[in-house]
Amino acid sequence: MAPRRRPADWRGFTLIELLVAIGLMALMAALSWRGLDGMTRAQTQMRQHADDVLALQAGLAQWGADLDAMASQPNSASIDWDGRALRILRKGTGSAGEGLRVVAWARRSVEGNGQWLRWLSAPLTTRDQLQLAWQQAAVWAQNPSDDARAREVRIAALDQWQIFYYRSDAWSNPLSSAGTAATGQVPTVAAVPDGVRLVLTLASGQAVSGVLTRDWVRPTIGGGK
Repeated sequence: MAPRRRPADWRGFTLIELLVAIGLMALMAALSWRGLDGMTRAQTQMRQHADDVLALQAGLAQWGADLDAMASQPNSASIDWDGRALRILRKGTGSAGEGLRVVAWARRSVEGNGQWLRWLSAPLTTRDQLQLAWQQAAVWAQNPSDDARAREVRIAALDQWQIFYYRSDAWSNPLSSAGTAATGQVPTVAAVPDGVRLVLTLASGQAVSGVLTRDWVRPTIGGGK
């Protein structure tokens, strides 16, 4: 039996037509990939910004909680600003029998970028432990050891920061007052300020940038100060 012949008008694609079709498909794939890549980048950036905002909010909440939990001990400072770190003697974060802790806040360069950092000591139950933790907090702010770095938490990218105390019905630089102890030493008892003002200059390019001011007022203070 003779093979069947194709109709005269039944023909395949020419080589040029195939190349044009393949080129169009490649162009559409490239455009689709660029669109998907742009969406992925946008979603990643949005997630990063959201994480930055949440980290900053958590840091500010922790800042207030540390100040609210400030503790006092005989012949020991409850709070001290040495120009680099704000050190606070605070109540334990767990059970009532946990003991006190020293917490420190500072700005330090990490991997070439300024970072707002928080450091927390282990629970303290003796006077010697308190003195050592107070000194470690001052050293951590400038030249931390690996062990000290393991106890720190990064809060936000920071260009600079300032601390002010509210005393005698005015805001002032804590270092301008008398009775400031030498760096790393436990000073004699000084009056806890009525308020602490935190001024952060957040790094540009972040979800939140610019100058942010946060005031804390001692819970026992009233009268609208």
